Amino acid sequence: MQVYNYGDSVYWDARYIHEAAAGSFDWYQRYHTLRPFVRKYIPTSSRVLMVGCGNAGMSEDMVKDGYESIMNVDISGVAIEMMRRKYEHVPQLEYMQMDVRDMGFFLDDSFDSVIDKGTLDALLCGTNAPISASQMLGEVSRILKPGGVYMLITYGDPRARMAHINQPTYNWKIDLYIIPRPGFQKPPGSTSSPNSYMSPVPINEKGMLPADYVVEDPDSHFIYVCMKMSQNSDLSNSLTVDI
Repeated sequence: MQVYNYGDSVYWDARYIHEAAAGSFDWYQRYHTLRPFVRKYIPTSSRVLMVGCGNAGMSEDMVKDGYESIMNVDISGVAIEMMRRKYEHVPQLEYMQMDVRDMGFFLDDSFDSVIDKGTLDALLCGTNAPISASQMLGEVSRILKPGGVYMLITYGDPRARMAHINQPTYNWKIDLYIIPRPGFQKPPGSTSSPNSYMSPVPINEKGMLPADYVVEDPDSHFIYVCMKMSQNSDLSNSLTVDI
């Protein structure tokens, strides 16, 4: 079985060259599904950082929806050059090759929001996964302004992701949402509605789902909204807790 290093630019450069003719690709969910969450937490005037942008169309869709400033970074120079040429006449979009584990080019507290759709997941599938994840998340926390939001869209449930993101050093207040995968068909008799996905999911004091909580779609995607609190904030209630 071949093992890929998803944290390596060589892998991603080769992949984007191979798949260039296929056009853009969005991991997990398209913007029209994520829009209610993005608009709820990220004002259109925000300075947004899209980490691991690849060749996805989400940033373009956000600009069409009124967002004014989106910096897109990716470890793949191939993807960045491709997207830079594609959007050279869209001033709201900037592209820069960068490893998310070292974003020293950006000053502390310089972004209102960071959006991550699959980048942390990729690092967690690569070599030195825990260290890579910690490096990335530390950088995300550093460049976020107090009150800013890190929005993580992932296939990882709280058992797999809270250990990485729910760290005191990041000073994040975390809300969790769960949405079904695209094309999911609700089982007969289901009473859930699209609006119900907009309510944060109750989690316990350890950030886990209650034992009796049933995830309707076993292949759901999880949205962790991590708000950076000021250093003086009390994080004793930093999770949306099931009482």
